Amino acid sequence: MFRAESVVPVRMRRVAVVAPEPALRETLVRIAEAGCVEIDLAVDGGGPSVRRGPAASRLQRLRAGPGPAVLSAAPPDLDALEREGRADLLAGEAQLEERLGGAVRHGAVAALAGWCPEAEMEATAARIAGAGGALVPLPTRRGVDPPTLLTGAAEGPPDRRPRTVRRSFTPLVTTYGTVPYADRDPTLPAGIAYVVMFGLMFGDAGHGLLLLALALVLRAGRPRRAAALRPLWPFVAAAGLASALAGLAYGEFFGPTGVLPVLWLAPLDEPTRLLTAAVGLGAVLLALAYGAGIVNRLREGGPAAALYATSGVAGAAVYLGLAALAGSVWLGQAVYGVVGAGVVAVGLAFAGVGVYAGTAGGAGGAVQTGVQLFDAVVRIGSNVVSFARLAAFGLTHAALGAIVWDGTTSSAGRGPAGVAVATLVFLLGNALAFALEALVAGVQALRLEFYELFSRLFETEGRPFRPWRPPVQHLTGPAGGTGASEARAATGRGPVRKEEA
Repeated sequence: MFRAESVVPVRMRRVAVVAPEPALRETLVRIAEAGCVEIDLAVDGGGPSVRRGPAASRLQRLRAGPGPAVLSAAPPDLDALEREGRADLLAGEAQLEERLGGAVRHGAVAALAGWCPEAEMEATAARIAGAGGALVPLPTRRGVDPPTLLTGAAEGPPDRRPRTVRRSFTPLVTTYGTVPYADRDPTLPAGIAYVVMFGLMFGDAGHGLLLLALALVLRAGRPRRAAALRPLWPFVAAAGLASALAGLAYGEFFGPTGVLPVLWLAPLDEPTRLLTAAVGLGAVLLALAYGAGIVNRLREGGPAAALYATSGVAGAAVYLGLAALAGSVWLGQAVYGVVGAGVVAVGLAFAGVGVYAGTAGGAGGAVQTGVQLFDAVVRIGSNVVSFARLAAFGLTHAALGAIVWDGTTSSAGRGPAGVAVATLVFLLGNALAFALEALVAGVQALRLEFYELFSRLFETEGRPFRPWRPPVQHLTGPAGGTGASEARAATGRGPVRKEEA
């Protein structure tokens, strides 16, 4: 079911982790186990670095390269860890020292500030209460933006991280940048737009079914080397489905084999119609991007920011006015041209006010404003035309399929040897076309997503939510001491966890 909170980043709260000094270590260990609190470090505000602690000094003496940090639940014997070369436990202890050093102390009580997803506060507070700590909500200072966590992102709490289509689409957005906390989460619309554009360029029912099969293989965790890609299987499946549907519309099944009838158009026979459809789709996507941009500017800076921004109402007015001018030429209706010119003039006026306000003023500011407005108009036209690549690469895919099929049919009529050659040509040709066109279509769809659409959604970048959650190791004896050494000697595989004892 659709939820309103699914279109915005996860709601964050400013919190303080408060504990008596003797209980601060165990409280932080439980915070690490919860894995949903980002703790401010002393260097975050530009202040002096925290003095290097004993664990950090020993880690430096080991000269260990960057590796995973493991936090010991009990205070470890640092000398024993150094002798045994346990860089992982020393790194975890160094991280703990860094946070302990950044605590604010008043008498026997210490506190650290940070951020926590609002939905996780109750469970986290209950977890650290057993150690004597408390999670206290704090007011958010004006001008301080919370960190951004998108629904389904990998930084979410491990026990509540959804494995959904949304999560598989999240890398599309995070690769571009971090969504500002005030903005809407574009993950699902961006994913849908991507797979539609990919399908138009990779339109072949046979190749789409191969992508679907690949998605099912990823879902099964095969091959093992690609296990890290398993969460992306819904994304790959959606791209395969879009390609298969486009192939049905084109009548393409491993090329123009005649297996499927043409339901809409054959790309090589009607390139102009395909080009018109591609540009039309691009115009609709740009209009939707402007709508999302207006909402984001409104949430970021209020009505004025939404009205005067080139990615807000002003820019949308210029875009719609230019669309009306193009429509007047296409339809031969002068009235559309007059209305469009008026809308463009109004949009440029508002955009000019917004751009000029961000300059130093004077003649230089006026020149800068004129240049930026000219660039905005030119960019709108180039962005619309850029969607012609949907048709261009769709034609390329169809042409490669036709070449492979022609080579197959021409070889098949030359006896048994010809059939063998035809089979080889069909298999190798389709494998090459599949690999090459999947790569090209994937890159081009990503380019359209980033440069044409996301450039209107985002004007600034947020700060990603980075919770502190090193793995916590519960040892049977004093961490890093005799008990740990004996456990490792007995098992031959390092310290023993409580549940293994």
